[in-house]
Amino acid sequence: MTLFRTAAAATLLACAPLAANAGCMTGAAVGGVAGHVAGHHAVLGAAAGCAIGHHETVKQNKKNAQAAAQQTPAQAPQPAAQPAPKPQ
Repeated sequence: MTLFRTAAAATLLACAPLAANAGCMTGAAVGGVAGHVAGHHAVLGAAAGCAIGHHETVKQNKKNAQAAAQQTPAQAPQPAAQPAPKPQ
């Protein structure tokens, strides 16, 4: 168990510069646990989890940006209707 904790701490420290990458830390945590359970490959699991987490976050951000771009023109204010001319 001490080896797992040491490996997890080393992975977190190694990934610290990459922490700005969205999704990396969450993916690394999940991948580290999965790798540990799958045969004491926590570091490898954390590295793969970081890559997958970042990829999924970027994909979700692109999807959200496209949805926002499609909604923006539909929400543009409509020009005010001019009143009908009065009969003379």
